[in-house]
Amino acid sequence: MTTKSMARLAALLAFGAMLALPVGAPAQEIIRIGCPTKTYFPTILATVAKEKGLFEKEGLRPEITIYRGGGETFEAIAANSADLGPVAVPLVATSRKRGVLVKLVGGNADEWSGWILGVKAASPIKAVKELDGKKVGITSAGSGTDTLALWAQSEAKVTFQRVGVGGGGLVPNLLNDNLAAAVIYSPLSYQVVSEGKVRVLQDFATAMPPNLIGGWAATDKNLNERRAFILKGLNALYGALEYMRNNPDYAIKTIATNNELPVEIAKMEYEKTFLRLSRDGKMTLASVEKAMELAAASGVKDMAPASEVFMNVPIIPTKP
Repeated sequence: MTTKSMARLAALLAFGAMLALPVGAPAQEIIRIGCPTKTYFPTILATVAKEKGLFEKEGLRPEITIYRGGGETFEAIAANSADLGPVAVPLVATSRKRGVLVKLVGGNADEWSGWILGVKAASPIKAVKELDGKKVGITSAGSGTDTLALWAQSEAKVTFQRVGVGGGGLVPNLLNDNLAAAVIYSPLSYQVVSEGKVRVLQDFATAMPPNLIGGWAATDKNLNERRAFILKGLNALYGALEYMRNNPDYAIKTIATNNELPVEIAKMEYEKTFLRLSRDGKMTLASVEKAMELAAASGVKDMAPASEVFMNVPIIPTKP
C-alpha cells in the first residue's frame, strides 16, 4: 500500500469513527469528588453514583479521591483540587472569615447519628471529664471529629490533646493505647462497639441538640462560574441516595463490601445513617446557626455570618 493510500485509509477510518458517535453526544466533564475517609457515607454515595452511571447521565466523569479527614477534604476544595466534598459547618464558617470562599451547597443531616466518643473497652475511664489532658483521636484539624471533640471537652470543662490520625488510624491507635479516647463515626462505631472492643463514653446523636452536621461544599468561584456543573454533581450524589433508599438489599451489600463489614452492621448503618440523610440537600438558617452556636461554645472563634455559610440550590436527584 502506498503512502497516499494509507493516508486516505486513515482519513476514512477517522471519518467512520466520527459517524459512529451519537449525534449531539456531549463530551463528559471530569468532576473531582473528595471524600474524608473510605468508611464514611459520602464515599458510598459517590461510589454508587459512579457504579450506577448517575454521573454519566449528567454528562460527568467522576474522579473520587479519599483523603485523611474533613480538614484535608476542605483544603482540596479550597485549592481547586476537588470540586465537591463534605465539610463541617464550623470549618466553612471560620475559613470564610479568613477569605477562603467555600460554601455548603447540599446538606447531609441534622443529627450526628452513629458518632461517638469512645474508649477502649478495658479502659478505666468512665466519664468525659477524666480525659482532661489526655490524647483524644480525631481524623484531622477542622474535621467533623475535631468539631465534636471540641464540643465534648467544652461540655465537660476539660481540655483534650486532640491528635489527628486520619480516618483509618482512629481505632488502631485507640486499641494500641496510643490514644485515651477517639471520636469515631459510623459504621466503624457500630462495628467496634458490637465486637466489644470499644465502649461508648458519649453518644453525640443524643448528647447534642439537632444541628447541621455538614454538607457537600464547593468554592464560590465554581458556584459563580460553573453552577450548572456543580448542580449536576449534586444531582448524581443525591440520586445515589434515592437509589439506595429504593434498593435496600443492594445498599446494604454495597455498604458491607465497601466498608468490609458484617451484613448486620451494614444494615444498621443503612437504617441509622443513610435513611436519615437529607433527600434534597435543603438547609435551614436555624440548623446552621445551631451548629455555629455549638462550635462557638466549644471555643471556635471568628466565624462568618451563618447566612454566608450555605446556599440552597435546586437539586433534582438523577434517576438510573
